[in-house]
Amino acid sequence: MTILSEIFEHNRTFIERKEYEAFRTDQFPNKKLVVLTCMDTRLVELLPRAMGFRNGDVKLVKNAGAIVSHPFGSVMRSILLAIYMLHAEEVVVVGHTGCGMMGLSCDRVLDKARERGVSEDVMSTLRHSGIDLKKWFTGFETVEDGVRESVGVIRNHPLLPREVPVHGMLMDSESGGLKLIVEGYGKGR
Repeated sequence: MTILSEIFEHNRTFIERKEYEAFRTDQFPNKKLVVLTCMDTRLVELLPRAMGFRNGDVKLVKNAGAIVSHPFGSVMRSILLAIYMLHAEEVVVVGHTGCGMMGLSCDRVLDKARERGVSEDVMSTLRHSGIDLKKWFTGFETVEDGVRESVGVIRNHPLLPREVPVHGMLMDSESGGLKLIVEGYGKGR
């Protein structure tokens, strides 16, 4: 059985049993918060439980390392839409211990891409098109640095309302313990 067939088999049972009823909510975050965090599998259930969030409480944006790599990319667009259209009033960036983006080597990523069939012609075309793969595939030295950098990009975005607090936290991937890295109350631009 493939993963896709397992998903559809589970989904049929889920619908038949009306298990979806426990998750009904609307599109607006009850806690008026947008959370940017890492896509790490350890955080799927740990992060919401450790932070006391239930379905419908927050807008959750996930990507590798909780990094805002471009101020006009899809991560920042999601954060701004959560604020302007979905009534979020605060932002929190949550990094975590043991993040794979810490010390990430672009060369290792590109070597793996080559092993999987991406040609040198493609790499050359991207470089000549102005795509900086070294920067794009680079992580951070420490998770705290990554959190601070993302908080800075968000906080200083020209479209972010001045009154929106932007916080940064570090989560222990084992225990779910939280450490405040950046407290955003009263931090105007």
